[in-house]
Amino acid sequence: MTKIRAVSPVDGRALGEFPVSDAVSIQQQMLAARAAANIWAKRPVAERAKILAKLVPLLMAQLDSICELISQTTGKVHTEALLGEIYPVLDLTRYYQKHAANILSYRGIPTSPFAFPGATAGIERRPFGVVAVISPWNYPFQLSVGPMLTALFAGNAVILKPSELSLPVGQLIIDLFKQMDLPEGLVQWLVGDGETGAQLIDAGPDLVFFTGGLNGGKAVMQRAAQHPIPVLLELGGKDPMLVFKDAQMQRAADAALYGAFCNSGQVCVSVERLYVQQQCHDEFLSLLQQGVSQLRVGHDPQGDLGAMTTERQFATVEAHYQDAIAQGAQASGPLERQGNYLKPVVLWNVHHGMRVMREESFGPLLPVMTFSDEAEAIRLANDSEFGLNASVWSQDIAKAERVADQLQVGNWAINDVIKNIGHPGLPFGGVKKSGFGRYHGAEGLRSFTFPVAGMTSRSHLPKEPNWFPYSEQRYQDFKGYMDFVYGEGSLIERIKRNWPALQAFREYSAFDLTQRWQNLKLLLSWKRDY
Repeated sequence: MTKIRAVSPVDGRALGEFPVSDAVSIQQQMLAARAAANIWAKRPVAERAKILAKLVPLLMAQLDSICELISQTTGKVHTEALLGEIYPVLDLTRYYQKHAANILSYRGIPTSPFAFPGATAGIERRPFGVVAVISPWNYPFQLSVGPMLTALFAGNAVILKPSELSLPVGQLIIDLFKQMDLPEGLVQWLVGDGETGAQLIDAGPDLVFFTGGLNGGKAVMQRAAQHPIPVLLELGGKDPMLVFKDAQMQRAADAALYGAFCNSGQVCVSVERLYVQQQCHDEFLSLLQQGVSQLRVGHDPQGDLGAMTTERQFATVEAHYQDAIAQGAQASGPLERQGNYLKPVVLWNVHHGMRVMREESFGPLLPVMTFSDEAEAIRLANDSEFGLNASVWSQDIAKAERVADQLQVGNWAINDVIKNIGHPGLPFGGVKKSGFGRYHGAEGLRSFTFPVAGMTSRSHLPKEPNWFPYSEQRYQDFKGYMDFVYGEGSLIERIKRNWPALQAFREYSAFDLTQRWQNLKLLLSWKRDY
């Protein structure tokens, strides 16, 4: 049996060996998940929420050991593991614990008393069934457990396929869920690379949630289309940060360093393009240079930047750095590597012809470019194939919001960075080549369900007005009805010119002429609500 050996990027220690899943076992897991999903979906949302809320005390009781395992697996420092991996999961769990039942509740829809006499209508949300969650290596805990929880609150079963680079964290996640009162087979996982992910999709889940790079997203979408299976894609970014001359300079500079270099830049919403207004460029660049020189690389308690996770990412960062330098960029220092640690670098005198301004670096590089005014800032920020997150920095909040409203992104923040994506009540996702679909918030929870629309007729009429037989007179009557409801002119004018048609419908209780005033009020109310 093929196994994958997990090795820590921090010190090279072995973290375990994990047998690779095969196609036969994946099919068996799918059958078990589908059986469990049928049981789980029948439980009321409030009951599901009560069970899933048990994750919070489980995490709180093991914070240090979980942070240590995440740190050893990914290379990130402990504080990054605590704040970037565990805290968002705690917050999301509590949010859905409080709000899931209301978000997923039946929603009544107004109906016309004329077109639908005696009818009520509404929308209910139903879980898809089995959700395949394919998660990345950079935040293997948060970006696995977040969508898993969302799927489970919505009533689905989950099969997790974590990155082959973060298998110890995948095992941890499964061990945590085993401590909760869940139906057997409701939460499972697979071990393997991209081919295993393809086999998972071929096994026929009802929804695929993928987090990763653009090429991986394309492969998932292509594979899912063969069946077809709906997909939600959370892909990469090239996120802009816009700093206007009236921003709080020191706060914005500190935010830029954090936004660019947290988790050594291995964040889908990292600040990967920094645009600074010309009037404050030199001052701001000086603050950045001072700040980057004080950042500490390493895993001691004072370390700010941990190890890079993959060798492939080193190659990408170096290629982007060398391309920028070759085209005339200046740097705060050379690209220094010590083992799996990489010293952060600020670049300036950059332009959009450089790879570092167009391709996702996913590493500790911060390119800085100037802009003249609002229009140019917006144009530069939108000049990207990606559209995930952005931040705008100005003490003029009205201006900042005006600029943010014109950015082609799925999310934005003003005078803060990255933190907005952790808000459990806000939907998160991208536009353009940053993907589609949402998770977090009400929209995210509903994304793991599908709407079922229903209408109940309580009419006692022997025949509905639209039923056979047709006739020329019936055609003219319906034209009159449509003109009465949708035509131009005052209500009295529409009644007068369509009186013969309205009389023709007097046999229908929804337009009993003896109650016409009440029904007219109902119609006006329906038109307002609809």
